[in-house]
Amino acid sequence: MNKPILGITMGDPFGNGPEITVKALADKTVYDRCRPLVVGDVTAMEYAAKVAEKVSGISMKIRGVRSVGEANYEYGVIDVYDLGLVKASDIPGDPENPKPFGLGATALGGEAAFQYVKKVIELAMAGEVDATVTNALSKEAINMAGHHYSGHTEIYADYTKTSKYTMMLAHNELRVVHVSTHVSLREACDRVKKDRVLDVIRIANEGCKAIGIKEPKIAVAGLNPHCGENGMFGTEEIEEIQPAIDAAMAEGIIIPEKKPTPPDTVFSKALGGWYDIVVVMYHDQGHIPLKVKGFVYNKAEGHWDAVAGVNVTLGLPIIRASVDHGTGFGHAGDGHANELSLVNAMDYGIRMANAKAEK
Repeated sequence: MNKPILGITMGDPFGNGPEITVKALADKTVYDRCRPLVVGDVTAMEYAAKVAEKVSGISMKIRGVRSVGEANYEYGVIDVYDLGLVKASDIPGDPENPKPFGLGATALGGEAAFQYVKKVIELAMAGEVDATVTNALSKEAINMAGHHYSGHTEIYADYTKTSKYTMMLAHNELRVVHVSTHVSLREACDRVKKDRVLDVIRIANEGCKAIGIKEPKIAVAGLNPHCGENGMFGTEEIEEIQPAIDAAMAEGIIIPEKKPTPPDTVFSKALGGWYDIVVVMYHDQGHIPLKVKGFVYNKAEGHWDAVAGVNVTLGLPIIRASVDHGTGFGHAGDGHANELSLVNAMDYGIRMANAKAEK
């Protein structure tokens, strides 16, 4: 099998993306499984490489290219599809004395991060890369730059002209997909409608198949405490969620419970292997259990031992996996960013690209 080409966006140039990209690609086994191509700016990647060498002893060279065909994919030399948006003078600090940039959200960082995403989508839609993997961008920064999106997911949906899509979060064997994401909690409750819940169940089923699970077992979380307790605490389970479950099962989709599962127990059951994926009703219902599981802070030593997890957009005509954390502006530039989530995202990108190639 030909190794898939992964288009990896650099993320906000003043965030943690460049550094964790260098660290992730310092693992030779990555090159044994795929052909990674970073989409971003050579200047930012060169700075990050110097910081990684100073702080972690990682020695990686940066090579700018202007097309996918120019990339060599040789371990030790990171190919960067250079968009030339950030000058060396735009990057504050001294790589010989690494410390946080302290910039936060900027219009330049937002514009650059947005253009990296736009370019990698174009490459994937044209068939030049087999999967896309995204580092973190700042929603505030891209809006400062005039691009009014609430996140990566919405950018991908717009530029691929996709109307039915959802976010999947994954950490090891725990996976969740969302009926709604970046809206207020009040609006999220209003979006729990049969048609949308059914669409997400279908997308969850296909998403599991896309990573090689032949007969996915799906749980559908309730919205209200105790799934509404037969209407005492809300009627969404009766009026919207159960009808969606019934319709999905009529199509042959496997939902072992045959009804909504209480949100306070569904994730424990998923961790126990009862389900392959959980359909959740809103953003935090899914994000909180994933991050409790994947983000591990070492209190004694004062740092994160793990920042793990993957964000995958399902329903798109192209593959997109992403880190499940933010830009880390407060620490970006100091050389201590954790690359584990990006490693996980690349693993998912490779897995999905190989499964797609085998169809």
